[in-house]
Amino acid sequence: MTVPIYQADAFTDTLFGGNPAAICPLKEWLPDATMQKIAIENNLAETAFFVKTGTGYKLRWFTPEYEIDLCGHATLASAHILFTELAYDGDIINFETIKAGTLTVKRDGDKYTMDFPSRPPIPIEPPNGLAEALGEKAPVAFLRSRDYFIVYEKEQDIIDLTPDFFALSKMDTVGVIATAPGDNSDFVSRFFAPGAGIPEDPVTGSAHCNLIPYWAKKLGKNNLHAYQISSRRGELWCELKGDRVLMSGKAITYLKGEIKF
Repeated sequence: MTVPIYQADAFTDTLFGGNPAAICPLKEWLPDATMQKIAIENNLAETAFFVKTGTGYKLRWFTPEYEIDLCGHATLASAHILFTELAYDGDIINFETIKAGTLTVKRDGDKYTMDFPSRPPIPIEPPNGLAEALGEKAPVAFLRSRDYFIVYEKEQDIIDLTPDFFALSKMDTVGVIATAPGDNSDFVSRFFAPGAGIPEDPVTGSAHCNLIPYWAKKLGKNNLHAYQISSRRGELWCELKGDRVLMSGKAITYLKGEIKF
């Protein structure tokens, strides 16, 4: 059996930047165990699989550890591959997902704009050991949605984080978002999910479902410019629209090939 595979870097227009994702277009679903093995073999934060339907594509995402409920960068990368490698001739792609509903990606010049659900984080009491697992600097706020959401005073605090990945892997969330106002953007962030097999994710679309409503309210504006300041670095143009968030970014293809098994 042969399955096509592509890899693209999302939220960047520079090769080896942004967040790499593997994409496997399928005619029909493979067994879940097989898709998980492919994700393990790829050893990337996400491997996306999609199957064509009458109105768009069904889309699923796998980390090296398990299938996840929502992934932004692999959705953007999937759209990029459809537009640039698979001759998709429309301007909007509808992706049907199991837990996140229908997600749309629109091509707009050299950017792709994703329409995702807004997931505002809720203030919580500081979880035991979480601040210490991120470093010595004390956060200014603790919140939670799907992930823990930790706010710091300034961008340098985010740069200086020294995460204890073993301690973070024991937290009862998919991941941990750390964020602060940006020096040259509205906000910056980093994202850690060692329990999902992703010690630090380079650029995380799903985290911005939390970040956009939080910073829109905090800064009093709905249009935002953001950087995720991992070592690979990614750039996002964001908008809050009611109970939805729009995230725009670029992508570049790294490889294409075949899986034979």
